Amino acid sequence: KPFVTVNCSAFHEGLLESDLFGHVKGSFTGAIADRVGRFQAADGGTIFLDEIGDAPLPVQVRLLRVLQERTLERVGDSRSSSVDVRVIAATNQDLTALMRGGQFREDLYYRLRVVPVHLPALRDRPSDIPLLLDHFIHRFNRVMGRTVLGIEDGCIRALAAHCWPGNVRELEHAIEHAFVRCRGEVLAMSDFPKEVVRPEEAAPRLGAPGGHAAEEIQDALQRTGGNRTEAARLLGVDRTTLWRRMKRLGLSG
Repeated sequence: KPFVTVNCSAFHEGLLESDLFGHVKGSFTGAIADRVGRFQAADGGTIFLDEIGDAPLPVQVRLLRVLQERTLERVGDSRSSSVDVRVIAATNQDLTALMRGGQFREDLYYRLRVVPVHLPALRDRPSDIPLLLDHFIHRFNRVMGRTVLGIEDGCIRALAAHCWPGNVRELEHAIEHAFVRCRGEVLAMSDFPKEVVRPEEAAPRLGAPGGHAAEEIQDALQRTGGNRTEAARLLGVDRTTLWRRMKRLGLSG
């Protein structure tokens, strides 16, 4: 079945309505022919509304009607058409805060919020970083015709310690940057943008001078969801060393 995507932040209000619901010839300047909107194009399938928090309020009103009544009217048309689509909406904004500010309709929010899926920020799931590194290395090897085999261990620790405000896309671009600079078969610290592998952001080592080992361990365990293997990797030690230090400090997993 069709899968149709719409970026709600990429259009002016009038253009977004036309893009979503279609229009009839002569309904506005430049409407030289009838147009089928994306909801109709997705009939029987799925429409993905990306950046739904950026949709203008008038468009939100029309979206609510489509969701509730499963009918729509093209811009400039007085006839209704029925549609049967699965709607997936995504946003990187806090919709509840937008509702409090009057920028997002409460009724639309609860109509969309049938099965919410929360994707944590990359900084909250550092154990995903090695898997994503492998994925992107394979991708860029294929795209660029390279044979990069891996990445230095110290560099992995530095990447895991970075806060990644741009999430997975920022990580992807950092690896692409490293591929462009790398001349060997292993990505090194010097190949990556300096802002993502700054030495001061590198994960703390156990027993570092002046450090607080217990707090460091607890922080690493919290960041990895209690996974000792991943916590040990973040701290730059093996799992056995971490276990012994936890036992000595009386820390649980």
